[in-house]
Amino acid sequence: MARWDGPLNKIDDYRWEIPKNYKPGMRVPGLIYADEKMLEGIRQEQAAEQVANVAFLPGIVGYSLAMPDIHWGYGFPIGGVAATRVEDGVVSPGGVGYDINCGVRLLRTDLHEAEVRAKLERLLTELFVNVPSGVGSTGKIKVGKKEMDDILTGGARWAVRRGYGTEEDLEATEEGGCLKGANPDKVSLKAKERGSPQSGTLGAGNHFLEVEVVEEIFEPDIARSMGIEDIGQVLLLIHTGSRGLGHQVCDDYVRLLRQASQKYNISLPDQELACAPVKSPEGQDYLAGMACAANYAWANRQCIAHWARECFVKVFGKPLPEIGLQMVYDVAHNIAKIESYEVNGKKASLCVHRKGATRAFPPGHPDVPARYKKIGQPVLIPGDMGRRSYLAVGTETAIKESFGSVCHGAGRVKSRHAARRSLTDADVARELASRGILAKAASRGSLSEEASEAYKDIDAVVDVCHKAGLCRKVVKARPIGVVKG
Repeated sequence: MARWDGPLNKIDDYRWEIPKNYKPGMRVPGLIYADEKMLEGIRQEQAAEQVANVAFLPGIVGYSLAMPDIHWGYGFPIGGVAATRVEDGVVSPGGVGYDINCGVRLLRTDLHEAEVRAKLERLLTELFVNVPSGVGSTGKIKVGKKEMDDILTGGARWAVRRGYGTEEDLEATEEGGCLKGANPDKVSLKAKERGSPQSGTLGAGNHFLEVEVVEEIFEPDIARSMGIEDIGQVLLLIHTGSRGLGHQVCDDYVRLLRQASQKYNISLPDQELACAPVKSPEGQDYLAGMACAANYAWANRQCIAHWARECFVKVFGKPLPEIGLQMVYDVAHNIAKIESYEVNGKKASLCVHRKGATRAFPPGHPDVPARYKKIGQPVLIPGDMGRRSYLAVGTETAIKESFGSVCHGAGRVKSRHAARRSLTDADVARELASRGILAKAASRGSLSEEASEAYKDIDAVVDVCHKAGLCRKVVKARPIGVVKG
């Protein structure tokens, strides 16, 4: 991919502006959060050009934003955030991506490293067997058409009604695990057929189950509010999304909204930014279908958490209350939502696109669960499988600058193909084992594709967000066991 040599004006050590006059047609400037060292890597591909292209969207306000994990994506960069006015702005499927509501769920335990290490191989085997994973994997849940529609409208609430988890899990899930406005009639039969056998499956690619150990606690009081108190305490991180259903919903609506862009005379620099006015029939249909896919993903992570709990109970021979495998939080990082913000001194209803970006609301925000009202919304930021993950909380600065958003992970520096060309799965497994990390993978190539070398340094990415004030670091954890899809 060609190097990008456009203008990046320094605002401060962590903010770099693409001026509005860079390209005729930009309605707002671009803003990239990064430190100086990261900029050279960002210039090696055209993701910054995508930031400028997103600034063309009708109704966009503030900035076209990119987090420090920015890399090339479909239409929008991954790590991109854009907010458009509901009144006269647009919604774009490219601003959400193909894995709608790809997201992360974190559970804490009362177990510690020594106890888990003694049974780690068996635990990973149980997780590998009981949580279906891999390309095209199918699940243990069999549902008919009516119940499929219930999943699409109920999300994680459907799963809890079926006995997969508790009401407390829902309280610790963004939107209570159910996005309003879902309409199964706006999801194609093909999408439902792809999703039906995949309910409760991990999938492939960068999706994973990760057994982690707390390495550092930056904010002990906040961590304690989330049930995390000790160095060495064991956590479980789940990363997956809406599988084939979400992919099909995006594919269906990208094609539909390309036609809508022409119908509404929307001039775009890239057809991958296909969009429609939020209030148009096409825009409303996309949001209703996207909400269905988001709910499917929350049901998916809820079921996987249930089976993971069963695995821990079986391996450690203790009842669940003694293991303490409780939800910390579940948050989406590929989604578009209608939210209220102050724009130019007035309240405005905005369609906030987060594509590879995590919601990060501050203390006291009405959408933060009661248990976290005083500390702010937990923000889950996984790194790569060989390094670390972070737990943070949202801030007022994020609300004022980034529409309550922060980074979602480390961000790729190598494509999957490039990573596979330079490494083998066996190489990666040996390297992980040398660092005390056991790994199991369902699909050939998934370890090499997801090797640490393919990602930015998560410590540097999170440091930028922390120092820019978009989030506050609370806990750093390191993996000891990984199940890859």
